[in-house]
Amino acid sequence: MFDLIIQGGQVVTPQAVGIMDVGVQGEKIVAVGQTGTLSAQAGRTIDARGKIVIPGGIEPHAHIGIPVPEFWSGQADVMTQPPEAASRAAAFGGVTTIIDFAGDLSFAESSGQAPRSIMEVIAERREVFRTHSYTDFAFHYILAGEVAPVTIGEIKEAIQEGVGSFKIFTTFHPIRVPYGHLWPIFEEVAKHGGIMAVHAEEDEIVRYMTEKLKREGRAQGYNLHLVHNNISEDLAFRHIIRLAKHTGVGIYFVHVTAKEGVAAIEEARSNGMPVYGEALHNYLQFTCEDYKKPGGTAIHTYPAIKFADDREALTAGLADGRLATTATDEYTTYKGPKLWGDMIETVCGGHNGIETRMPVAYAKFVAERGVSLQRFVDITSANAARILGLYPQKGAIQPGSDADIVLLDPNEKKVIALSDLHADSDYSIWEGFQCHAYPVMTILRGKVIVENGKLLGSSTDGRWVKRHVANEVVAKPAV
Repeated sequence: MFDLIIQGGQVVTPQAVGIMDVGVQGEKIVAVGQTGTLSAQAGRTIDARGKIVIPGGIEPHAHIGIPVPEFWSGQADVMTQPPEAASRAAAFGGVTTIIDFAGDLSFAESSGQAPRSIMEVIAERREVFRTHSYTDFAFHYILAGEVAPVTIGEIKEAIQEGVGSFKIFTTFHPIRVPYGHLWPIFEEVAKHGGIMAVHAEEDEIVRYMTEKLKREGRAQGYNLHLVHNNISEDLAFRHIIRLAKHTGVGIYFVHVTAKEGVAAIEEARSNGMPVYGEALHNYLQFTCEDYKKPGGTAIHTYPAIKFADDREALTAGLADGRLATTATDEYTTYKGPKLWGDMIETVCGGHNGIETRMPVAYAKFVAERGVSLQRFVDITSANAARILGLYPQKGAIQPGSDADIVLLDPNEKKVIALSDLHADSDYSIWEGFQCHAYPVMTILRGKVIVENGKLLGSSTDGRWVKRHVANEVVAKPAV
């Protein structure tokens, strides 16, 4: 007897797409077969005819429940939305696992303060989410500033304990990690089988252009793309790739923004390097021209949205495999703090987006470009799971995987409206966007948590997930 059978849907598995049934026992998928072949009794049978059945989405890049800098928000004590709100929105958007961040950033601001241990910080961050998340969750660990040797020495234990990825910035003082410090970090992460998540911009270019535009009276927020620009991405990506080649570490470039970034990743992969790229879904819709519209910086996520040919390069790269994943860089606030700053140094990053990624990606790739459903699953779930150490527990509909399953209705041609969204926010840059399919059911480890617009899950459902990156992922381009 199965606890749950999902019957007659168009099921997307790693091997095939077809009309199939999915059997769930406890928290796991235990059977996938031609429709009608799973004839055992079930605690519940879900009629999925006319629906697309896919693995739960994986959000690989989120900033939840963290302080917003006062120079962005204009006021003290502003936080991005908390785990309960962000995970609720994610669940309605077909996302069942969120990868957020943990890190001790205090020592980056005060060189006299000793860093706390990696696992201590992870444990504290887990408590922020524990009993407050509708979805499963994990964390990249942020290494910031001039990273102390004692912290680098803790990387081995962290990887062994399930922290598979480490995030660094090559710009933004004081969290920028100098290249000299990156060398031993990359070596240690490579030695123990982790992967680096990299925010790559050339710091000297960013700082020079900031001062140049201020001198020239052109420091308005709609010129952000002139500061966080194409040449900055080109130089930084290539510097990181050279250091990665020297140390043998795998690289996951977060929020690729420019055609130059896509080209650098393509070149590295063609040379057999384990280099992967992520694009944000707002970068697939907007360009820097949209910054000039009233309230236009609402679309902004750092580094910066660029030109139409960059948007095309990102979209094409995701479609053809040069890029691997979609993400949101989730950083949800209310409209007041988001739009308070209007200069290049004060525009608040992020947008209310964790709920919209899956339907937007379906529209952009399946509906508009005829991309296969398997590729759609790759860029919304499976590749994030593979690259970041969750596969095949997550990101696949196959026996043995967690029963994280989403039903998309291709007849649900929803036009996104703020009133239909579930975040703690009062604006959406996706207002009026035409969807071509929409999540109508989200299942987390065998439990239906969202069904036909109703929240059935609990904020105690989510669990921290350990991640161990597969050897092949950091040895060569595996996806």
